Amino acid sequence: MRVLLVEDDEILGDAVCDHLASEGHAVDWARGIEEARDFLSVAPYQLVVLDLQLPDGAGEALLWKMRNSGESVPVIIVTARDQLSDRLHGLNSGADDYLVKPFALAELSARIAAVLRRYAGQPSSQLRFEDLIIDRGARSVSISDREIELTSREWAILDQLVAHPNQILEKRKLEDALYQFGAEIESNTIEVYVSRLRAKIGKDRIKTLRGFGYKWNVR
Repeated sequence: MRVLLVEDDEILGDAVCDHLASEGHAVDWARGIEEARDFLSVAPYQLVVLDLQLPDGAGEALLWKMRNSGESVPVIIVTARDQLSDRLHGLNSGADDYLVKPFALAELSARIAAVLRRYAGQPSSQLRFEDLIIDRGARSVSISDREIELTSREWAILDQLVAHPNQILEKRKLEDALYQFGAEIESNTIEVYVSRLRAKIGKDRIKTLRGFGYKWNVR
């Protein structure tokens, strides 16, 4: 998943970037509103993690502009403001969740999973495809009660595919979910990870449409 982090605190920003990257997400880090706007104008994001107190203005201004321009990407506010009025204002401005600093990185992951489930219309984090069970919240995969170990990038690709069942995902979209700006991408990276996934969960679950992309087959 491609995530935009808007945060000016270097220590927290480093920690969040490292944590989300360890979970297989591609993270672009903006230290202010203008830089965030630049990122949003050139890349598709599946989530924005937004601080409210930024060097060049208030995060609410960015959120307000996003929502009024029709941008529907999920937004989680992370801020030191802990008053009820602040929470209500943030949520009423268009945020999908509100997390008060300091917070545990595991809680951020749980909030992200919950927000994405709501957007996907999935009340449960667990998906079942015959004998294959995928728990997007727990980031676990099992076949016939046998746990399947995936790397963070294998998981990132699988998560994108199952979030769009029977839809063709372009190779570029999958690359966007894996790599932040500036990262070098080898031409066959996606093919390699898809091949590994097929070896672990079954070759027929992921269909290749040459010249178009990949599709998660729902039987």
